Amino acid sequence: MTIHTDDLINSIIDSLDRISLIKSEEIPNIDLYMDQVTTFMDSHLHSTTRNPGEDKILTKTMINNYTKNDLLPPPVKKKYTKEHILLLVLIYYFKGILSFSDIQTILKPITEKYFESDASFNIESVYREVLHFEEAQKEAIKQDIKEKFEKAEELFGDAPKEDEEFFKMFAFVSLLGFDVYVKKLLIEKLIDGYRADLEHEKEKEAPKSKKEK
Repeated sequence: MTIHTDDLINSIIDSLDRISLIKSEEIPNIDLYMDQVTTFMDSHLHSTTRNPGEDKILTKTMINNYTKNDLLPPPVKKKYTKEHILLLVLIYYFKGILSFSDIQTILKPITEKYFESDASFNIESVYREVLHFEEAQKEAIKQDIKEKFEKAEELFGDAPKEDEEFFKMFAFVSLLGFDVYVKKLLIEKLIDGYRADLEHEKEKEAPKSKKEK
């Protein structure tokens, strides 16, 4: 295995540029049947899969499981709205690092209060805000990847010559993996803290309910 710095970095940067986040205006304003939803998601997100053309973005079983696990409000007359699709996109990105329970915890306050809301602040405005921030982060992510690669190139200088390229790759994977690991821990801590606050609020409300009876 031979790693050429310029080739690898350029490949990574190109792959980041090819990540096409679905803009809310690209989503149809008409309700869709499940087959239309899966087709829409596949056509817009296939480039984000490890094996484009082979890996499925979304299946009927997945959508049904999301509904059963309270990640997604049920369809109306078997049709899904634009807001359903916005939530499905968020679920798609979250599911790679979070459990169903964690995704439910962070999406439930949004779906309960803002799903099918007529207010100016709704699910679409939440999605637009997140999308804008994520697009703005691409350059910072590219720079961080370059710095980690350069650091990996400096490590394992005493490795046997025949394994030198492998250990550079191993170091690069390790640096990226540790970054993901730490951020995942942070996300879980934030969600666990939010859950604990909710439970504390419920405990405070419980005595009031008993008194009222």
